[in-house]
Order: sequence, then C-alpha cells, then structure tokens
Amino acid sequence: MTDLTPLFDPVDVARLQMLAQLTPGGRIRLMLHARELAVGLMRGRLRRCYPELTTRELNLKLLEELENAADRQPRSGFVPGHSADA
Repeated sequence: MTDLTPLFDPVDVARLQMLAQLTPGGRIRLMLHARELAVGLMRGRLRRCYPELTTRELNLKLLEELENAADRQPRSGFVPGHSADA
C-alpha cells in the first residue's frame, strides 16, 4: 500500500504574496530577524548544556558551532529522490 502522506507542509500562498511585495530592504530585515531567532535558540540550547560558562564563553562556543556547521556537507538523503550528484 502506498503512503500518500505529503512530505512537506502545503504552500502558504498568502505569505508568499506578502513576501513578494516586500522591498529589498524589507527582505533583508526579515532575514536578519530570522537569523536573530535562530542564533537566540542556539544560544539558549548552549546555555542549558553549559550553565557554568560565562556569556563570552557561550558566544565563543556559538561561533565554534556556526563554523563547524559551515564546514558540513548537506545530507543528500534528507529529501527522497535527491541525488548529491545532481
């Protein structure tokens, strides 16, 4: 029996239309807010894992994680049918 469960959430057409109307500056501002959220979540996770570290040490550990993430290769098996050679 074939599983018909969608692999991705449905496209939010209204949100795409809103994003399309943003100015370039608005898009950059939105990207910066998303980055701030992502970094804040990472910093919070690190604070829970290393409660003894100072803020400076946590920031250095965060930079270390970001550097390691930049060096990682994407996992081609994440999306079914995707080939690393494509």
